[in-house]
Amino acid sequence: MPSMTHEALVELFKNRPTLAAEMLQDALGQPVPAFTEARIVSSDLTEIMPSDRRADVIVVLLVGEQQQPAMAIVVEVQLGVDPEKPYSWPVYVTQTRARHRCPTWLLVVAIDAEIARWCARPIDMGHPGLTLTPLVLGPEGVPVVTEAAQATAAPEVVVLSAMAHGQGEAAEAIGVAFLAAAAGLDEERRTVYWDLVLSSLNAAARRTLEAIMKNYEFQSEFARSYVAKGVEQGRLAGLLEGKAQGVLAFLEARGLEVPAEVRERVLASTDIAELDRWIRRAASVGDARELLATTGS
Repeated sequence: MPSMTHEALVELFKNRPTLAAEMLQDALGQPVPAFTEARIVSSDLTEIMPSDRRADVIVVLLVGEQQQPAMAIVVEVQLGVDPEKPYSWPVYVTQTRARHRCPTWLLVVAIDAEIARWCARPIDMGHPGLTLTPLVLGPEGVPVVTEAAQATAAPEVVVLSAMAHGQGEAAEAIGVAFLAAAAGLDEERRTVYWDLVLSSLNAAARRTLEAIMKNYEFQSEFARSYVAKGVEQGRLAGLLEGKAQGVLAFLEARGLEVPAEVRERVLASTDIAELDRWIRRAASVGDARELLATTGS
């Protein structure tokens, strides 16, 4: 099941159809043909395939009065290693090329440097001379956007910048730049993008931005709703952390060793019902791993 981060990245490319071409040309230095329109088209590639095939985003660059396809870009967001991708990605490229009758490139977006390196490995198709080398947009290729004007002109790029560089020294400047762009967004995009940016920034930058939002003299409805939402989320986070610590304390009090993977899974849970179930189970399991292996109550 795709994660929220995966779906959010996909939405960036859908909301700004030119983004794929911009990243290919500006970030990766790949020549993109002149075009008059970038259009998001159906990513369903099951037309002649026996199994379900669906790319994340497919963009077709159109040219001329007749809006003829000049190039297609298959955009795939990759957050982890998936051994199936070297088999499905070539299918996406060939199917898209056959459908739109134009050169087709594969752009893989990976915000983790290690995953980006894995994605960039050439895919040997087995036929002499036929190798597909994905074009990968990793964190080093994403621009560091710290200027308000640049952020306002391309809000999706500043969101990408926060996701790629939000743990570095430029985090605060990136966040402030996004605030300048947020005013021009519709409510839905503004809320989604703000959540993405804030969750991507380091703790110091996040505190700075939260203070700006709270102390800004003329708060928009978005700012007011964000502050209220933050308070509620803070209460929920405290409750979740307390229950998670209770599960671990119970296991340890019974003398059970708690492996790192169990501890991480418990602390990462955002499901109150799940944590309550684990608290009950912690009283009877003989091994801490059994806590995660059972679906019972």
